[in-house]
Amino acid sequence: MTSTAEKETPTERQKAVLDAVLDLLVEGGDQLTMTAVARRASCSKETLYKWFGDREGLLAATVRWQASKVRAGNYDRQKLDAEALRDSLEAFAANWLKVISSRTSVALNRVAVSHAASGKSNLGAIVLANGRFAIGERLKPLLEAGRAAGLLVFEDVEDTFRTFFGLVGRDVQIRLLLGDPLKLSPAAIEQDARRAVEQFFVLFGAPSRVKIRQT
Repeated sequence: MTSTAEKETPTERQKAVLDAVLDLLVEGGDQLTMTAVARRASCSKETLYKWFGDREGLLAATVRWQASKVRAGNYDRQKLDAEALRDSLEAFAANWLKVISSRTSVALNRVAVSHAASGKSNLGAIVLANGRFAIGERLKPLLEAGRAAGLLVFEDVEDTFRTFFGLVGRDVQIRLLLGDPLKLSPAAIEQDARRAVEQFFVLFGAPSRVKIRQT
């Protein structure tokens, strides 16, 4: 049977299990066991092993579930204009800021950094592959569509994505990982997302097609 680790979309019951994992990571950091997850999610360990394979498979599915909340928004590639591009980029930026500033993401990333440093598990690589790299692959088609529509000017889509990623994230994630009690309100997230997109357009927007707004 195909495990959740191989699926793109978990079932509602599986999502509840993954949310339980995130809650336990917030509460206890690395002290996560299949027994504790089964108890919190009100299911058997046998079910967890059937769905996710093992603890590492469960963590991988949890990373994918958390990262899946970051989307580039809905857009029509054939009818993409400056306003639709701006809206989609702002949606991505706001979603990403909301996810990385959540207590669950901070806890998950702290565990991943710890494991990467100690060699305890492959969680660091899992977070990179299913988090940052997977998110990049979701946004790059939008950037390429913007270039094809004559709205963006750039040569390398990976370099362009990394610039956008930096404009959006700034120092938020590292401050949170190091214990800064930074609080991002929904209004602050929206404002930061708009500012990042306008800064991105200054760098990559086609002057004749994209009007820069004051933020």
